[in-house]
Parts: sequence; structure tokens; C-alpha cells
Amino acid sequence: MQGGDIASIFYLTLLGGALLAYLLISSREGLSTMLRHAVLWGLIFIGVVAAYGLWQDAFPDRSAALVTGEGQISIPRARDGHYYLTLEVNQTPVRFVVDTGATDLVLSQRDAAAAGLDPDSLAYLGQARTANGVVPIARVSLDQVVLAEGDLRIEDQRVSAFVNQGELDMSLLGMGYLERFARIEIASGRLILTR
Repeated sequence: MQGGDIASIFYLTLLGGALLAYLLISSREGLSTMLRHAVLWGLIFIGVVAAYGLWQDAFPDRSAALVTGEGQISIPRARDGHYYLTLEVNQTPVRFVVDTGATDLVLSQRDAAAAGLDPDSLAYLGQARTANGVVPIARVSLDQVVLAEGDLRIEDQRVSAFVNQGELDMSLLGMGYLERFARIEIASGRLILTR
């Protein structure tokens, strides 16, 4: 615990004690009635906190990518402000975050292993500069990358990519892959890719 946390706990304890003292002094009703009301309000508070915490689990972001025309896909912005797209990498579904700041397609260790690559046997000879510092990367060639949504199927063979040796929660769909599209547009909360 840091100093700010201790001060916050002390302040909240002091505030709670003052509120409790006020209620005890000002209450003309019996102590049991006041205690019953306090328990009821406590349960209401816990219910509101639980509902807020579980809201995203109960109502996940259901908006999906839509095929809007010949060779065109429209991806909605997620609640966290990012755009996500699932591609098949070597016939394995991999969820990517679209990252125009990333130079190329970058796989996490977990996604690389799922796609049939052995991250432990790769030669991490390159380096990538990220927000978290410099991380080792290994260049790989992916046999097949497929964007399949509805009637749309865009298939690329022998796609150059990197595997990140550092901590990476989600694979990145960078400019090396995005440049394969004739047009990239962001409008009204949607990312529109046209091939």
C-alpha cells in the first residue's frame, strides 16, 4: 500500500465514523430500525456496485464487422476505442487489434503457437520500439492469412509478419497488412477496409 492509499482509507474511515455518530445521535427511532435500514442501504450499494462491475460481462460488445460491398468490410469501434478484427492465420482464428502505429503484422507468443509456429525455436534478431520499450522480434512467413466475413473472403499467401518475444496481450494488425487494401477509411466510428 502506498501513502496515498493509506490516507484515503484513513479519510474514508473518519468520514464513515462521523456519519455513523451523526446517525446514532440524531436517531429518534430504535437502534434496531436504524440497523435494519443501514443493512438495507448496504445491500443496495453492494448490488449497484456488482451490477456496474458485471455490466460488460452481461452485455458484451455485440457489434460485428459487416460486409458493405464488393471487397469492402466495415468494422465498428469497440467500447474501449479500438478496432478489432479476427483473421485466420494458417487456418487458426486470431483476434487482432488494428494498430496503424505498428509497422507490420505482429503475433503474440500465444497466437504464434496456436498458428503452428514454435516461438521457442525462432531467431529473435530484430528489435521493435514499443510504448513499453525495445522488444526482440523474429521475422516469420505465414503460409496463409484469410479475412473471412459473411460472403467476403480475402486470402493472402506467404504473408510477412513478426513474432514478439516480449509481453503482448493481443496480436497487432499493422500497416504491413493494412497496406494490402486499396482504401482505409475511418468514419462515424467505423473502420472501412476496401480491397
